Formats: sequence, structure tokens, C-alpha cells
Amino acid sequence: MKVGFIGLGNVGGKLSESLIKCNFELTVNDLDKKLTDEFKSKGAKIAMNAKEIAEKNDLIITCLPSPKACADVMEGSNGILEGISKDKIWLEMSTTDENEVKRLGKKIFEKGAIALDGPVSGGCHRAATGNIAIFIGGERSAFEKILPVLKCMGKKILYTGDLGSASVLKLITNYLASVHLAAIGEAWAVAKKSNLDLKKAFKGISISSGNSFVHETESQVILNGSYNINFTMDLVEKDMNLFNELSKKLGLDLEISPFVLDIFKDAKKKFGSRAWSSMVVKRLEDKYNIDFRA
Repeated sequence: MKVGFIGLGNVGGKLSESLIKCNFELTVNDLDKKLTDEFKSKGAKIAMNAKEIAEKNDLIITCLPSPKACADVMEGSNGILEGISKDKIWLEMSTTDENEVKRLGKKIFEKGAIALDGPVSGGCHRAATGNIAIFIGGERSAFEKILPVLKCMGKKILYTGDLGSASVLKLITNYLASVHLAAIGEAWAVAKKSNLDLKKAFKGISISSGNSFVHETESQVILNGSYNINFTMDLVEKDMNLFNELSKKLGLDLEISPFVLDIFKDAKKKFGSRAWSSMVVKRLEDKYNIDFRA
């Protein structure tokens, strides 16, 4: 199976590297020439545009930072819709809106091709090791057809149902991760002001009912002071906004979600849109003149 990949950013680049390691015939495209040159040196072919990716490959994967970016790649000049044809598969691995992936999926179906949504969860470090989780929505037969590709990129693969269902589940998981990240900041503030040994506190949380994937991964980069989780404030805000918009469409008046979004907006204002999302806890470090180093 020939695979085309558009979007070589923090997650997309690592997923693409896994495909090269698995010896898939890979063609890539990205706005950043440095990234495409890097992949060329690793053995990937380079396409000039998204149309060429769609014309020359059986599976076309997009992994982009926003629904707008994906729409531009799909519908713009020399876009995927200009090059895709019957029986080819488009896999949207970006975190996006359910209605948007369905809207674009309808245009894919009109070309006789197949649309799947396949967002990932687990962070860049897991994407780098091929150990990320992947949710897939769409035709079951198409899911089974590309399963070898999915197994190369991730270890935990879940078929979620109809097109769009994977995107909804992804928004839910990202929302939960953001809530816990904000809560971790308050937990570390209390631990620090209580003069606890933060290394022991980390271990204590890890073996308790308060443990989570977010604690196990992000608390480590908070405690070592790097904050480097390869996920930025603007992406958290984008995902939280998508979650809140979905809840409103469903007639749900949520309480926690808008409040947590305001916390991240304040952190973005203080530290910048491209600051690591885990720096949300630095709001409390700065406010109370403490640090969470251990």
C-alpha cells in the first residue's frame, strides 16, 4: 500500500517516521521545506502539493493543526479533492470537529473514495515509539484494509463506529487531559506549600486513586523544569473550544469546561501561544513565588 502523509509537525512527523521504519512506500508534503528535506534524507518521496499526494497514493493521511488547515489542504488549489479518485482512502488524523470531518467526508464519498477519521492520543513521546493510541471512525472494511498501517503507527487501536465518532471521542479525551493538567498545578502548589518531598509526592500520587496518564507524563516535565511535553497552549485552547462548541450543540450547559478554558487562556496570555501546555502550572508558581522542582 502506497501511503501519502500531509503534515510533518510534532505528531505527524513522528507517525511518518514510524511508517518509514515499517518500510511503507511513503510520500510526504509539508509547508516547511526543512521538514520535507529531512524526510527525503530518510527515504521518503516528496510531493509538491496535496493533489499529487492524492493522485499517487492509496492511503492519504492528513495530520494538521486545525480544521481550517485541513479544509485548505482538502479544498484549496491543488488540494486532495482535485487528486483523489475511486476506492482511495483519506484518513484524517488531526484533532477536528465532527461536523467538519463529515462535511469533507461527503466530498470524498462523491469522488468514489472513502473517508475515515483517526485522531491519536498519548502524546508525542508515544507517537515517536509507535506506541500511541488511535481511534478510527468510518467504514469497517476500510478500517480493516489499513490496519497494517495503523498497527505500524500505534499499539492501541480502537474502532469507534461511524465517521466522526473518533473525533468526538478524541475531544473528550483531550478535555479530560486538560482538566487534570490544570488540577495538577493546584495539587503541586499544595504539596509545595505543605513542605512535602515532591519526589515522594510524585510516587504517592502514582500509586493512588489520584493517578492518571497526565500525572505520569506531565508531572515529570513539571518537576524537572523543562515543561516540554511537545503540546502548546494554542492547541489546548483550540481543542477545548471544539469541546465546548460541541457541548453547546448538544444542549449541554457545562460548568467545569468553560472554567478550565479560562485558566488556559490566562496561561497563554502570560506565556505565549507556543508555550508548552504544561506551563499552565507556572501561573501558580509565579503567583506564590514557589517552584515545583524535584
